[in-house]
Amino acid sequence: MIKKTAIAAALAAAALVPLTQAQAADYAIDTEGQHAFIQFKISHLGFSYILGSFEEFSGSFRYDPENLADSAANLEVDVTSLTSNHAERDKHIKSDDFLATGEYPTATFTSTGFTPSGDNEGVLSGELTLHGETNEIEMPVTLLGEGEDPWGNYRAGFEGSTTLVLADYGIDMSKFPEVMHELELYVTFEGIRQ
Repeated sequence: MIKKTAIAAALAAAALVPLTQAQAADYAIDTEGQHAFIQFKISHLGFSYILGSFEEFSGSFRYDPENLADSAANLEVDVTSLTSNHAERDKHIKSDDFLATGEYPTATFTSTGFTPSGDNEGVLSGELTLHGETNEIEMPVTLLGEGEDPWGNYRAGFEGSTTLVLADYGIDMSKFPEVMHELELYVTFEGIRQ
């Protein structure tokens, strides 16, 4: 879930790079260097929170400062890579009671637009497919920084978050308190210009 959102955040953030610094380019999200994270936070019965992440995902984004409408982002997340640092809970979350990863092992995000909302900020919109259901989501994103790294690569880094209503993705949370019906997704990552 979160991984999809990560791609969206990457594109939106890329679209915020000042025109004088950025060039139309393709960026690969740096998962090899572990400089990208897709994380989630959900209430546990209203008493505390369960925090977790998706460990395996890939994605890319394109940013054209001369034509923001030409910007694009795609992300694919291995939902089976979910971890909340508790093996039994992870097994339950991946079961048919919730994510049904046996039937729906992959989540995807494909951007559909970007709207600037201020200096280095904007809202990325796109289609998130999770648990076999596709919905349009919006994620406010912020450019964290961009420039050359010590190894001669050009990088851009972003963060963003959004809230997902689990019922929108066919995940039945009706047996749980209302505070558990939504999930917060947080993404932060660097992209390497190709």
